[in-house]
Formats: sequence, C-alpha cells, structure tokens
Amino acid sequence: MEYQLAVIGSGPAGLTAAVYASRAKLRTIVIEGPQPGGQLMTTTNVENWPGNISIPGPDLMINMRSHAEACGAELLMETVVSVDLSKRPFTLTTDSGKVITAQALIVGTGAKSKTLNCPGESEYWAKGVSTCATCDGPFFEGKDVVIVGGGNTAVTEAEHLTHFAKSVTVVHILDQLTANDPIKDKVLVNPKASFVYNTTVVEIKGDGNKVTEVVLENQKTKERTVKATDGVFIAIGFNPNTSLFKGQLAMDNYGYLTVTNHTRTSVPGVFAAGDVSDYRYRQAITSAGVGCMASLDAQAFLAEK
Repeated sequence: MEYQLAVIGSGPAGLTAAVYASRAKLRTIVIEGPQPGGQLMTTTNVENWPGNISIPGPDLMINMRSHAEACGAELLMETVVSVDLSKRPFTLTTDSGKVITAQALIVGTGAKSKTLNCPGESEYWAKGVSTCATCDGPFFEGKDVVIVGGGNTAVTEAEHLTHFAKSVTVVHILDQLTANDPIKDKVLVNPKASFVYNTTVVEIKGDGNKVTEVVLENQKTKERTVKATDGVFIAIGFNPNTSLFKGQLAMDNYGYLTVTNHTRTSVPGVFAAGDVSDYRYRQAITSAGVGCMASLDAQAFLAEK
C-alpha cells in the first residue's frame, strides 16, 4: 500500500488535509484511528461552525468524511500501531497488520480531555458535562455551572462562562488556584464566580436527560455535600495522542508535537495539525485550518523532492 501522503487521524484536521491533498491529485490515505471523526463524534449540536447555524457533531464529521472520499482520498477504518520515520518512504503498520508506505505524513491524532472517571460523568456527557466552554457556553445562558480545575484552562473557561451563566463555581482539589494566567485576576473579582478549595467532584447526578447536581467531597475532612448545578465543565487538562511518536518526533514537556514554520515537525516530510500540536485554541475550525496548512506544506515538500 504505497501512497504519496498518509494522514493519521480523521478529525477536522485530518479530513481537511485529505480534501486538499486529494484535490491536488496526491494519492492520499487517511487511517481513521480508534474514533473515526474525532472528538466531535461525542458532541451534540455544533453552533460555531461557519455556514451551519446548528449541526450535530456526528453529522458534521460524516459530511467531512464524505467530502474527503468524493475528492478521491482513501479512508481506512483501522488504527496505526507503529511507525518508522527514520527514512522515506515512511512506514506505518496498522492493527490488522497492513503495512502502508508514504512519501509524506500528516499527524492529526488529536488529544483526549482528562476526565474525572467518577459516576455519572459518562452518563451525562454532552447532557450537561463538557470540556469546552467556548463550544458549549451559550447553552448555559442564565444557568448555574460548576468548573472542575484550578489551572490556566480552568480560569480561562470560568471567565468565558461568566458571560453566559448566572453563577460559576470553581471546584479545585488544592487550597489555591495554580493558574498563572492574568485572566485569573478577573475571575477572582467577578461577582458571578465563587471558589471551593480542597474539594473534588466525586459524582455527577441528573434526571436521566440532563445534569441536576454534583456530589462534592472535601479532601481534608472527607465530608460530602450536594450542590445543585445545570452543567459541569471539566478543565483539568488534555493528553495529546502522541505516544506512537515518542523517540521519533520532538515533543514538549506535555507531549504535544513541536512544530516550526507553521506545521513542520522535527522530521522532514512529517507535518502536524490540530490538537496534537495545539494546546491553546483546540477548536474544530482552527484544527481544520491547520489541516489545510499542513496539506499545502506537504504538497510543497513533495514538489521539492
């Protein structure tokens, strides 16, 4: 299975890259991975994708997948389990044993939100439980929400939610916030925001359709209390899906792929797009945009070679 370009990952970044590459007549394959469509497959309605006032996340990804196929990209519903980037063509091996070679590679494997792993979290995912205030904040207009976390992600989410929610309660496991982003100071003085320290969320409850309350546990006294809430935003960080590339591609201390000159990784001919290298924006539209950039960079690389 020989290709000019291989794309690992089938979220907005990978599928956009495939559309651009296929339209440029590159023989392109997308290895979709364990969750075809990426994180948007687990969301409800997306209301910030230009051109769609409101569209279910899975529908948006199905549309993108169909677009890539229509342009000529080959899609493989398997997972890459090993890569050899020591020489070109690069070699990828899938979980079924298929061996794929490619002259250029785009990594769009994304990232996974860290979760609480508490009762009710998966049951009420996208029914009040979220990891993206930018995506879901408008759904909580005039409502009460809880944010779990105390770092930069948490205070950024909290500040954003104060523009919509009636109240924002930040629950943090430590006795003070760990955030160093200046936006923390705005949140601390915002009358909508309150803080509960030395505490964790140990259970999320609801009425079967939506979140109604959380169970909090004080880490010092182990006392448990129940707090009514309409939503729970988990903001304890992300894990980029980069274990496959350890020892082969440069990463930062948190495991995100390091890129220079926009999308180029430490190995010539390997490009990165989306949440696998973006720890700041983490939006579908920015992932798609960088997927386009990575594809154009890959085309330029192949043309030079």
